[in-house]
Amino acid sequence: MALAAADVSAPAVRKFLRLVLAAMVLHLILVQPNHPGAMMSGALLRFPLELPVILLGLAAIGPGRVSLWLRIVLVALLTLVAVLKTADLVMFLSLSRGFNPVADLPLVDALVRLLAGAVGSLLAALAVMAALVAVVAIAALCWWATGVWSQLELRPGLARLSAAAALLAGIVMVAEVGHAMRAWRLPASPPGMAFTARIAVERARTAVYTIAELRDFRAAAANDPYDGAQGLFDAIDRDVLVIFIESYGRTSLDTPLYAPTHAQTLRAGAARLAALGLATRSGIVTAPTRGGQSWLSHATLANGLWITDQSRYGAALVSGRRTLYHLAGQAGFHTAAVMPQITMDWPESAHMGFTTILASNDLGYRGLPFNWVTMPDQFTLAALDRLLRTGDGESHLFAQVALSTSHAPWVPVPELIDWEDVGDGSVFNDMATAGDTPEVVWRDRDRVRDQYRLAIDYSLRTVIDYAARHAAQPPLMIVLGDHQAAGFVAQDERFDVPVHVIGPAHLVDRVADWGWQPGLVPAADTPVISMGELRNMVLDAFSDAAARPPES
Repeated sequence: MALAAADVSAPAVRKFLRLVLAAMVLHLILVQPNHPGAMMSGALLRFPLELPVILLGLAAIGPGRVSLWLRIVLVALLTLVAVLKTADLVMFLSLSRGFNPVADLPLVDALVRLLAGAVGSLLAALAVMAALVAVVAIAALCWWATGVWSQLELRPGLARLSAAAALLAGIVMVAEVGHAMRAWRLPASPPGMAFTARIAVERARTAVYTIAELRDFRAAAANDPYDGAQGLFDAIDRDVLVIFIESYGRTSLDTPLYAPTHAQTLRAGAARLAALGLATRSGIVTAPTRGGQSWLSHATLANGLWITDQSRYGAALVSGRRTLYHLAGQAGFHTAAVMPQITMDWPESAHMGFTTILASNDLGYRGLPFNWVTMPDQFTLAALDRLLRTGDGESHLFAQVALSTSHAPWVPVPELIDWEDVGDGSVFNDMATAGDTPEVVWRDRDRVRDQYRLAIDYSLRTVIDYAARHAAQPPLMIVLGDHQAAGFVAQDERFDVPVHVIGPAHLVDRVADWGWQPGLVPAADTPVISMGELRNMVLDAFSDAAARPPES
């Protein structure tokens, strides 16, 4: 009798363990966090309200065609949301925001190309394959787990009870989602959270909202008050340089970790430039991105539109809207882009209004790269002079310059040298191999922040030194950050970046009514404007009063 009981109970125990294991698999997928702040052991103890809905529903239906189709839908949804959560995690770590399934899909290609540039094509291909294998593995685990619970053959009464319990659990799940998203308020908090269902609903709403927002954006892109205007930039009698400093944000002015270094450099720089006869004014603008995607800021300023994601970026490119550089070219300037970090084809540039594009390979750098940074800022500005500001042309230059030394990983940081010694850049080789590697530095967040502090300071000193070098015949320089650094580095959650106007007094004074103070350190109460407004402000400030056509 004991042997017979053991024979009967062993399969039952195995079946029970399979059910528990399958439930644990689904539990882990449902509680998968989507934010680095939630990456803690306590996340595993959260009770997902979706779990009883799935398990009881599968058990109530039992094996059959309906169960098969239900499992297909469930596995697809669970796998998709797992991928979205992972994308959220990556975006929060790099850009301090969640993943937009409509706007951010083009970033997947950009991420792969960035990875290939950083670690090589082979390792990048292996990483992509590993990611695909992980997705397939998640789908396979979900398929197995749902299959285990769908194979239960309950008696009719128990199946009806299971269906009723699944329905009740579903009502609780929906109630929690609405409560968490503030669609309604519940008198008491549910015994758990429907986090995965909430992510799915939020992303669906985001997709619908983004599509509608894009329609409005395209209409705004097509309506440009400066289209066909005459007399643009007729107040400017020299070269104009729009210089973006990578990852230069408001944290340099306000955060105790950075302000003592950077503010001192800016104040000393303003005094030096004033002694050379140059005027300066500074303000604060809000960038459309944070932590990365510099091109969104470049496009926002150029188009005078608020370009926060890849969908808007693409819409702006194909809209036919005339950028700041199109309009400068129309006014007789030679337009150019100096982009040391562009190492591959850049087809988007055809829509931006540049006559000349100098990418990494065009600048003549023969030195070693500073890890992911292709060349020091000083070489970039020296190449700008050598290749574009020769004084031989009949027209003045209007150029966008994207400096890159202050791009992560901020290791190593070069030193400012005599401009006459820059040459082909090989003079920087010893600097490029100095100090610890990024792998060593990035194990310590305090060291990462200190390297960032040094890199931004180098970029600021380089730009100030460049302006001082040309004080006798100064260009008009508009210098600004493209975005704040990643959150853990910047220690500042705002999207604000400093902007400085440097040049001869008769031009810098034209921006006096913007409310920006003289000097290179904006006042704490400086009014913050959108970077999207800056294009039109520049056009108004440096153009004839009749340049802007009257609104119809």
